[in-house]
Amino acid sequence: MLGCVIHGQGDLRVEELASPVPGPGEVLVAVRYGGVCGSDLHYWRHGGVGDFRLKEPMVLGHEVVGTVLTSKGPSGPPPGTAVAVHPATPCGVCPECADGRRNVCRDTRYLGSAARTPHVQGGFAAEIVVPAEQVRALPPGLDARRAALAEPLSVALHAVRRAGPVAGRHVLVTGAGPIGCLVVAAAKAAGAARVTVTDLLPAALGYARTAGADTVVRADDPGDPGWPAEVAVAVEASGVAAGLDTCLRLVRRGGVVVQLGMLPPGQSPFAGNLVVSREIELRGAFRFDTEFDDALALLAAEPAFDGLVSAVVPVWQAESAFALAADRGRSCKVLLDFGG
Repeated sequence: MLGCVIHGQGDLRVEELASPVPGPGEVLVAVRYGGVCGSDLHYWRHGGVGDFRLKEPMVLGHEVVGTVLTSKGPSGPPPGTAVAVHPATPCGVCPECADGRRNVCRDTRYLGSAARTPHVQGGFAAEIVVPAEQVRALPPGLDARRAALAEPLSVALHAVRRAGPVAGRHVLVTGAGPIGCLVVAAAKAAGAARVTVTDLLPAALGYARTAGADTVVRADDPGDPGWPAEVAVAVEASGVAAGLDTCLRLVRRGGVVVQLGMLPPGQSPFAGNLVVSREIELRGAFRFDTEFDDALALLAAEPAFDGLVSAVVPVWQAESAFALAADRGRSCKVLLDFGG
C-alpha cells in the first residue's frame, strides 16, 4: 500500500508500506481522505513542529477518514462503516487524564507526531490500524470529503471553549488559515455576535468570509476601516508573535486571549505589561478531546463547510499537494485522496 513518509526537512516520499494487521480491540481502516495540516507542512519544510523534531522516518497525517475493513473485538463498528478517526490515544492514568484534560495528557500518542521516540506513525497510508474507541461512525448525511475536516474543526471548537462564553460577543481571530477559518465557524456556532478576522492575504480572507466572518481586515493595513476599537475575546490562530500582539492590544480590559497557533520554538516576545495592567487572561489551547463528536455533528448539519476544501489531490502527487497547501494564496484545506 502507499503511504506518505517524511524522512527529514524537505524529504517527503510516497512509499510502498506493509499492510498493518489489527490486534484485539483494534480496527483496520481503509483511508479515503487525509487533510494536510499545518503541522504536516512544518515537518516537511522545517523537519519539526514547535519543539518536536524528527529523529526517524515517520508517516505523516492525523486528519483521516475512511471505511472499516476489519474490527477485532465487540466495541468496533462493523466492516463497511464509514468512519472518522480521532488521532489521540491518551494514557488514561496521568494527573491530566485524571483531571479530565486528556488533550494535554503527558504520555499521549498522537497520529503522525514526533513528540515521542519512537515517533507515532500517522494516518497518511492506504490502510491504518487504530484502537476501536478512536473511530466514530459518520452521522447520516455526512460524506467523507466534508468529514475530513473533523479533526481541525475539533481544534477550533476546543479553542473557542477555552475562551469561555462567546455568545453575544465580538470575537477577533488573527490568521485566516484553515484553523483560523474553522475558529470563525466554531465561534459563530457558539453564538458570537460578530467575528472579525485579520490576515495578510486576500484569498485567505475570502475563505474566512466563507466560514462566516462578519468583517475581514488586512493585517498590514492600519488604515483598514474594519479594525475594531476593541473586542471581548481574541483567538490567535496565525502562530506568529505579531498576531499575539494584535490580540493583546485589541482585547478589552478583563478580556480573554486564546493562543491557538503554535509559535516558533524558543522565546517569543509579547506585550506582557498589557496582561498585567488590563488583567487580560491569556490561555493556551492545545488539540481537543470530546469536541471530536461535536465537530462531526456540526459538519453534518452545515454543508457550507464544503467551501473550505479547496483541492483534493491523489496520494501519489503528495508533494504537489503539500506545495499547494503551503501556498495560502491558492488554497485553504487540501486533502490527499487514497481512494484510487
